[in-house]
Amino acid sequence: MNRKLKESFFKDVYEVVKLVPHGRVTSYGAIANYLGAKSSARMVGWAMNSSHNIPDVPAHRVVNRNGMLTGKHHFDTPTKMEELLTVEGVKVSDDKIINFKEVFWDPSLELI
Repeated sequence: MNRKLKESFFKDVYEVVKLVPHGRVTSYGAIANYLGAKSSARMVGWAMNSSHNIPDVPAHRVVNRNGMLTGKHHFDTPTKMEELLTVEGVKVSDDKIINFKEVFWDPSLELI
């Protein structure tokens, strides 16, 4: 993927992530699907890995399709992602969101 296309895709990912409500989470795949790039969940992950120094992108609200905190290693500390989610009322145990279906936010359904 050329650099400009990659930067544009990353920017689109960040704009979707900014819309995830407080206390809710979404997945890499849900974002990719919303952006019309259903098979690009991994690319969304790359975008999220690069987003942790962008203050208005709530990267902690993006998890894998099973509710696992797979991006936790890209935060300042290994527990920071869980801490941020817990403050928002999201229940986490063993790096997995307990009530994942209840707090899942699907941009394809919510952003109509």
